[in-house]
Amino acid sequence: MTKQEKVQDIVNTLQTLYPNPPIPLDHKDPFTLLVAVALSAQCTDERVNKITPLLFAKADNPYDMMQLTVEEIKEIIKPCGLSPMKSKGIHGMSKIIVEKFDGKVPDNFEDLESLPAVGHKTASVVMSQAFGVPSFPVDTHIHRLMYRWGLSTGKSVTQTEKDAKRLFEEKDWNDLHLQIIYFGREYCPAQRHDPNTCPICSKHGRKSLFNAPAKKKKTKK
Repeated sequence: MTKQEKVQDIVNTLQTLYPNPPIPLDHKDPFTLLVAVALSAQCTDERVNKITPLLFAKADNPYDMMQLTVEEIKEIIKPCGLSPMKSKGIHGMSKIIVEKFDGKVPDNFEDLESLPAVGHKTASVVMSQAFGVPSFPVDTHIHRLMYRWGLSTGKSVTQTEKDAKRLFEEKDWNDLHLQIIYFGREYCPAQRHDPNTCPICSKHGRKSLFNAPAKKKKTKK
């Protein structure tokens, strides 16, 4: 099987399992998505989706958000972790969106990445999921799976993104990054993963996955 045939088989598997992958973070517009993505750093989507309704009940647009104090935002988002940093970022990005971008979330990478608390991954998610621009945000699931499938070196998320964009057709990027995330959660987790039963690793996994010694269970003394 050639590399391209392998890639196509992986794409076919993902599209069969997740034909219409939903966006995991609840939102109603680019601003609420941007805030949700900022909150999702080192936090589960499930927890973010429990906290954002509380935050958006007070401020679901940049004008109202900048009227809240950093401390008020911090108290609401505490369960998401890193609240001191995230609250400053959300307040700061809201102020800039109002003052520099007329209250609208910018729809280009350069301006998005100029906002506080917005790195390339966050910008990629917003560009993909809010504006429909072909992007390939790489999270820990995608980074892990691209390596396991022998499609990337695993040296950095930057390299993984470059490899994904090179191997997959642009028209599939927006769905694929979500499909891989869902696949990683359901079939290919970081821990307790059996490559022999994984729908993709069983066919396309690196040899090292199968050569790895089984971890012995600790016995109580």
